[in-house]
Amino acid sequence: MSTPINMHAARTAHNNDPGLRQWVEGWLKNKDRKVETAMTDAEFEKHWLYVRPERMHEGAIEGVTAYRQRNED
Repeated sequence: MSTPINMHAARTAHNNDPGLRQWVEGWLKNKDRKVETAMTDAEFEKHWLYVRPERMHEGAIEGVTAYRQRNED
């Protein structure tokens, strides 16, 4: 699976594979958590509820690429 991925393919993969979507969401959430270090866990969970849709959209290609690389290792 070395084919370059585009936004449409990444979003389709999210919609067709719940396991991939869950993994990517967790990966993006952990990545965002490393940036938002000043927030408590409760504050971050509330923050994530609001930013999740945007992060999932803008991070779709990066997340699917990370998932592929993880499974290649």
